[in-house]
Amino acid sequence: MNSKFNNLQRGQVASIFSGILLIAISLTSCSSVTTTQYEATARTTYTWQVKYSINPTNDRSPRFETFASTSLVNRNGQKPAGAVRGPDDRGLWWPALPPRPTIDQVEQRQRPQELATTPELLKSEEYQLSYREGDQQRTLPTNYQVYRQVVKAYPSQTLRLTLGVNNNSVEKAEPVK
Repeated sequence: MNSKFNNLQRGQVASIFSGILLIAISLTSCSSVTTTQYEATARTTYTWQVKYSINPTNDRSPRFETFASTSLVNRNGQKPAGAVRGPDDRGLWWPALPPRPTIDQVEQRQRPQELATTPELLKSEEYQLSYREGDQQRTLPTNYQVYRQVVKAYPSQTLRLTLGVNNNSVEKAEPVK
């Protein structure tokens, strides 16, 4: 009786088992931390971008140029100095819009035979969580869901943080009851 497993080469079997082992190690390399001292930040950014390409409808490798950009750091959901817009539907505050690139600025970056799109205003968000672990301060990247949990808990609740793979990110924040 020939099964698919019997038809696999030794290298393929070794590769499959290596992959399973790596997944198992990754899953077990996460940990949790309990802390009473923490700060969640959300950096909100506006950036003007222009796409340049030789054939706008069929170019597989267009070139993107960024122009002016403005950012604002939200701390624990509080209105930051310099906030012009917000809070939005996600509870975030935003900076003033950066100056839109002029046609002269767009054309200065244009290469021969390229066409430029109309400048597009991009919005982005970047989240981090700083916390105290013993006598050490750590700052790790996180996501919107964790940011919101920390904002709701701030400043008085103890949090249990679940760290991601290799303890290089915060994947979850839960109030300790």
